[in-house]
Amino acid sequence: MPRAASPQSIDAQIARRVQRRARGSVFTPATFTALGSRAAIDKALQRLVAKGELRRLARGLYDKPRHDALLGTLWPSVDAVVQAVVGKDKLRVQPAGVYAANLLGLSEQVSAQVVLLTDGASRSVRAGPMHITLKRTSPRNMAAADRLSGGVIQAFKSLGPEHITPQHLEHLRKTLPAAERARLLADLDLAPGWMRPMLRELAHDGPAPLREKPARKTKR
Repeated sequence: MPRAASPQSIDAQIARRVQRRARGSVFTPATFTALGSRAAIDKALQRLVAKGELRRLARGLYDKPRHDALLGTLWPSVDAVVQAVVGKDKLRVQPAGVYAANLLGLSEQVSAQVVLLTDGASRSVRAGPMHITLKRTSPRNMAAADRLSGGVIQAFKSLGPEHITPQHLEHLRKTLPAAERARLLADLDLAPGWMRPMLRELAHDGPAPLREKPARKTKR
């Protein structure tokens, strides 16, 4: 008969942490680094998978499955997987493409492929039906990665100039704090030329003010 795990064992400590987290939570071995060696953590996670308390999504990536009476076992949210992947390697990333537009509420399109720009190495992570691509990019694209402007610039790039409507701008005015929107002006030089008038308009709560032309001198 197998001996019960000690309350202080790595298995027991990890099991308690998992139990306290909500269903849909995503974990990596790095989540439990303070509890013991990587080998011991991996074995504890494998045992929780065998018990059905965790599900292995990919190498080094696990979730606490959610269940629905009609749909059965559900996949975790894209955001939960992204946060786990990013946190695992302490990556600096910038959401791009449809994912960036989706985060700002500018698109309802749900894509199984998530693109994250990074100044680290390029790689791909598959987690169930999700395909997360970490794409190494230029310093210019990462310059505003920790600011609102980075997300807005990438979201607008995804939509394209012909598809950004007044309704999109109005949505951002309602959902983003005025102080944050005003900071877009500091990063105008990071945006393509076609986008800058839209960012000025968004920052100013309306059409960007036009520079007045000097009065023409009349000859006497």
